[in-house]
Amino acid sequence: MPFSKSQDLVRLARLAAIRRTGISLEEIREEFSISHRTAQRMTEALETVFVNVEAADGTDRRRRWRVSDPILEKLQLRQETAIEALEIASRTARSDGRLRHAAALDDLRGGLLARLTPKDALRTEADVEAVLLGMGSVARPGPRVNLAPAVVDAVIEALRGPFRLRMRYGTMDAPERVVEPHGFLLGHRSYLVARQPERGDEMRNFRMDRILSAQSLDESFSIASGFSLEDYTARSFGVYQNPKQYDEVIWRFAPHAAARAAEFSFHPKQTVEAQEDGSLVVRFHAAGWLEMAWHLYSWGDAVEVIAPEGLRSFIESHRRADFDSLP
Repeated sequence: MPFSKSQDLVRLARLAAIRRTGISLEEIREEFSISHRTAQRMTEALETVFVNVEAADGTDRRRRWRVSDPILEKLQLRQETAIEALEIASRTARSDGRLRHAAALDDLRGGLLARLTPKDALRTEADVEAVLLGMGSVARPGPRVNLAPAVVDAVIEALRGPFRLRMRYGTMDAPERVVEPHGFLLGHRSYLVARQPERGDEMRNFRMDRILSAQSLDESFSIASGFSLEDYTARSFGVYQNPKQYDEVIWRFAPHAAARAAEFSFHPKQTVEAQEDGSLVVRFHAAGWLEMAWHLYSWGDAVEVIAPEGLRSFIESHRRADFDSLP
């Protein structure tokens, strides 16, 4: 068996061991980016090489393979990539003020290092540090709003319940309000998505940097029927929600900017149309004209707003022709 296939088989066996219900053919295809037939051959090899493989059909009628009482824990695979990923995730969580998540990720990273010999651990840490030093994205350059770790921790605890959240919002003399958290939007400006029962069933966005204090209450609630954070966020260009602005958005990028614009994902549900004159038309449905304007400004006069008319009027006088480069 070729070396690379041996590695894949060991990895498959580990996946089959650590997943409580085992692993299916569809999951193997996704994990290894292979065809259905190749996935079948891998399960056949798994049953041939390992004696403690169990195959059973689940309630969804899919067959899953599981390695019971695995001896694979004695096989120490190289963990540089996993440790790099954990370190990046930990630094990101810490910069977001999510100290509880950062601590948990640090513990996982430490556990992986502890399983290595001292020599291998030192080498791995050195390799990981070298990679991280070369990744400017870890530092997340650019302006951002600092969040209070205690507030972030309370919001995460409330989401876990889900529990109602008591918070003081805006100013210290503002009355406390009780909300029902439905989501946490992370970005250059982060928001809590929550329902405030005393003001109706509408979802509202609360700026995380304006939550001055927060406490997770021992009061559970039911998530709004049919609510999906993914669908909710797709209704906006950034994070701001304004139902009155929700409409079809159409932008036309000039021919000299079309190739660059094609590299962007402006919205998860956008469509892109190349025009005969070399320009590019991007369409999507969303609200949030101000956040759109912030981004459109960086394109100077290389982009034209076709619709909606409100956004077109809002940014028209701010288009510039003297920008030296595109975003």
